[in-house]
Amino acid sequence: MRARDPKKERAIRARALDTIVRQGFDGLSMQKLAKEVGVSPATIYIYFEDRDDLILTLYREESRKMAEATLAGFDPGASFAVGLRVQWKNRARYCLENPREAHFLEQIRHSPFHSHDEPGKGRDFIEAMRAFCRGAIERGELVRVPVEVYWSVAFAPLYQLLKFHLHGRGLSGTPRFVLDEKLMDQTLDLVVKALTPVGATLAKPATKPAKKVIS
Repeated sequence: MRARDPKKERAIRARALDTIVRQGFDGLSMQKLAKEVGVSPATIYIYFEDRDDLILTLYREESRKMAEATLAGFDPGASFAVGLRVQWKNRARYCLENPREAHFLEQIRHSPFHSHDEPGKGRDFIEAMRAFCRGAIERGELVRVPVEVYWSVAFAPLYQLLKFHLHGRGLSGTPRFVLDEKLMDQTLDLVVKALTPVGATLAKPATKPAKKVIS
C-alpha cells in the first residue's frame, strides 16, 4: 500500500472544493481533479473510495467547522432571544470569513448529499441545539413547530441576507446591499417575535447598534 501524504490530501480536498463551488457537483471529475492537482488518478483513490466519498468527506469537514463556530460562546440554557442572537452572530461571522465553504454547504443543502444528515456536526452540536429549543419551549419562549419550520423561520432570513451581502446587491433595482449589525439585529428581532408564542413576553437582550459591516 502506498503511503498517505497529508499535503497531497489537503491539495486534493482544496481543489475539489473550489471546483464544486465554481462548477457544481457535475463539474467534479476524478480524472480532471487529478490533472489539476498534478497527481495520478490512482493517487486520489488512496484517500477516497470514489467521487461521492470525496464529497461526503468535504461535507463532514465543513459541517464540523461550521458547528464548532456556531457553538462558540453559546449556552444551551440561555433564553431563546439571547441564544439565537449568539448563533446568528457566530454563523454570520463564519460565513463572511469563509464564503467559499459557506457556499459549498449551501450547495450541499440543495443536493441529495444532504440526506446524509450533516454527519460532521457531531453529537455535541445536535444535543446543544435540542437542549436549547427544548428549554425555550418549556419556558414558553418558543412555539412548538416542526424542525423544518423552525429552521426556515429562525435561520433562512440570516442566510438570505448574507447572500445579498456577499453578492454585493439586493433585489433587482435596489442599490448595493450591505449587512451591518443594526440591520441584522432588526431582522433578528422580527424572527424572535415570529417564533414567540402569542401573549408571551419577549426577553429582548441589550444590544448596541453598530454601523460597521459585520466581519
